[in-house]
Amino acid sequence: MLTKIKFEKFTAFENFEISFSPGINIFVGENGTGKTHILKAAYASCDIAKSELGFAGKINNVFYPSGKQIGRLVKRASTSNSGFVELTRDVGEKSIRLRLSLSNHTLKPEKASISGSPKAWSAHPLNAAYIPVKDMMANAPGFLSMYKEKEIHFEEIYADIILKAFSPISKRLADPQRKKLLERLQKAMEGKVERKGEEFFLRNKYGRLEFTLLAEGFRKLGLLWQLIQNGTLLNGSALFWDEPETNLNPKLMRAVIGILLELQRMGVQVFLTTHDYIILKEFDLQAKSEDAIMYHSLYRGEESEEIEVASTSIFADITPNAIDDTFGSLVDREIEKSMGRLGK
Repeated sequence: MLTKIKFEKFTAFENFEISFSPGINIFVGENGTGKTHILKAAYASCDIAKSELGFAGKINNVFYPSGKQIGRLVKRASTSNSGFVELTRDVGEKSIRLRLSLSNHTLKPEKASISGSPKAWSAHPLNAAYIPVKDMMANAPGFLSMYKEKEIHFEEIYADIILKAFSPISKRLADPQRKKLLERLQKAMEGKVERKGEEFFLRNKYGRLEFTLLAEGFRKLGLLWQLIQNGTLLNGSALFWDEPETNLNPKLMRAVIGILLELQRMGVQVFLTTHDYIILKEFDLQAKSEDAIMYHSLYRGEESEEIEVASTSIFADITPNAIDDTFGSLVDREIEKSMGRLGK
């Protein structure tokens, strides 16, 4: 389980630290406050043993700076600058740390400095999945071969999620909780996901419909189905989801949030970013007292203009809350417009 992340002069952050909930972590804030950067850095640390250059290589591939020069991830300055990103996690009763330090002159990942407990970290890999904003299920055919040959340029999260989706179904993992989640997804999608080669289909009462013809919201539900069905999301794993509301009909959000809450109850640590009021409100309405939910509001300080964070476990206490403020502003404008009509 990841417990904390700390940045110093890294990407958009000057000096930033945040502690994670063991359950669900929801990041809100205006554009440019580093929400996705937190998810990417945390995700990059999860299974560094699979990366050729360890944590440094994974960070470089996940962020994909220009020219793949890792030093460009250091916060920009007119003079020489150095920074770091540090993760902390619990392994059993022990807390271990992993830090990547570099300067803006560090060109290659192997030249960056790794400290903390990298061997212990690698020895206890954390299975994780990162669902990006852009759907990849319909783009799966041929993607991995082109990515491997460097014919297309994407952050590694896109190749990773396709590999996760391709993982074979594990029948021995057919436990009652998982079956219940799959049934809820099946109802929301009105069908089941099937795979033939590198192509995905939705099987429903009308037959097999290829994912390229499906609404993107259904594709995202289909991906979630695959990750649950093949055992990627099990007790002790982590799910990172960047803006789950993208192209998802608000009617389906109730089902999605219910599934995320159930995954958390099964021991999956969840990290997601959102700009959507309905997402926040669904968590507030569906959560039980025992659910471990933390809302992290990212904002820029009035004086320093640097990114800061305010965390709370109570929906009503999220502050600042740009989503709620915008929603409230719409209501106020609607009232003003209606009152204007009445005055005529």
